[in-house]
Amino acid sequence: MGIFRYDTKYAAPTKEQRERYMKGDYEEHLFGPENEMMLIVYDEAVYLKDDTDGSRVLFTGPKDKEKVYDEVKRRLDEHAHKVDGSRSFKSAREID
Repeated sequence: MGIFRYDTKYAAPTKEQRERYMKGDYEEHLFGPENEMMLIVYDEAVYLKDDTDGSRVLFTGPKDKEKVYDEVKRRLDEHAHKVDGSRSFKSAREID
């Protein structure tokens, strides 16, 4: 089926994708130290919402649905090792 990535929290699956994959009963799972990642499991898809960086990913089909847990683990590791204050410069107030 496929994996569809959305770069911002304002991007979302299309109406056709929602009607085809994101219907029926679902389960919600939260991940991360502040529950910033939500996994919504449907019969035919899994939707990952990452509020840390605002990205969204829709995994469709049985084989691609299995990949979501590797993606969650990768993102948790990435966010845990991300350095706070990732700006490449400091203001004069920060230097003093």
